[in-house]
Amino acid sequence: MTQLEYQYPKIDATKLVVEKTTEPRSLPPKEQLGFGKVFTDHMLTLDWDLEKGWTAPRIHPYAKIALDPSAIVFHYAVECFEGMKAYKDADGEIRLFRPELNITRFRLSMERLALPAPSEADLLACIKELVKIESRWIPENARGYSLYIRPTAIATQETLGVSPSSRCKVFVICSPVGPYYKTGFSSVSLFATEKHVRAWPGGTGDAKLGSNYAPGILIQTQVAKQGYAQNLWILNGMVTEVGTMNFFVYWINKDGEKELRTPHLDGTILPGITRRSILELSREWGEFKVTEGPIAMDDIKVAAEEGRLLEVFGSGTAAIVSPVHLIRWRDADVKVPLDPTNPDAQAGPLTSRLADTIMKIQYGEMEHPWSVKL
Repeated sequence: MTQLEYQYPKIDATKLVVEKTTEPRSLPPKEQLGFGKVFTDHMLTLDWDLEKGWTAPRIHPYAKIALDPSAIVFHYAVECFEGMKAYKDADGEIRLFRPELNITRFRLSMERLALPAPSEADLLACIKELVKIESRWIPENARGYSLYIRPTAIATQETLGVSPSSRCKVFVICSPVGPYYKTGFSSVSLFATEKHVRAWPGGTGDAKLGSNYAPGILIQTQVAKQGYAQNLWILNGMVTEVGTMNFFVYWINKDGEKELRTPHLDGTILPGITRRSILELSREWGEFKVTEGPIAMDDIKVAAEEGRLLEVFGSGTAAIVSPVHLIRWRDADVKVPLDPTNPDAQAGPLTSRLADTIMKIQYGEMEHPWSVKL
């Protein structure tokens, strides 16, 4: 049996085995929740072997994972992950936000690493069961609070050879999280760096691999010491991403049109679920031009100087949108407007509207096909 034969291997969600903990953990006060610090009682695990295929998926008590020191994941970073959330609406019902897109992206990331991704429908069915079991960890009547879900895949074959792994493990853990902003929006400053790049054409920037994130930690630490909240990745003068988020600029373009613009998916950009949702909502509204295309940092600077720059923000699962008030570009500060009608506002009108609309969908305040009830 060859690796190719397992390109789209099946798991059987109907054979899911559930072992519930006999020692449930205490729920922390929701006000103490940060991001990724507290973990729930259970996890989902399934293993793949080239000769045997997939094991039956298991939900079992949260536990450490034992691996051989020679496992490929430790030596060649053959690892990928996803980030998605579960919410509770006003009636206490559990909702997921566009989960099928997360599972598809997870499969594509695994395939980029020559790992045999499980069937999407069955994996999602197992994740839904895990979320149901962990429902007590999702705060009720608490907009901004949710259960963060982290599917992960690692290569586990015991070898130092650089080749496709003959074994892998997929596991899913959950963490209750609070709002990204403790007191509403807080606009941030960015440092635009040209010396280092996050990704390059033909690389892995469009997959959610741990190896895309680790090299950015040092750069983020360096810009933080200079007083900037995030690093803005520049490639050949063009904006790519901001920190670990997608990037948007809202401006009056050179043709005099109001335009929301984000870098196009050229292989260096992660296809964010929030990014896609922002584009689709904005196109549905039809109030301004919406474009996926190159963004030169020099063009942002000129737009600011000419009074055409309206808003800048990043987007991602954690914050939905993160407003920007300043970008350090080479030897100058590019100042970004916020809300011209409210000097105390920390976000522009469009940034706020997009965040509020997406949250209404996530928490079931607005019925929408993107919100999936469990």
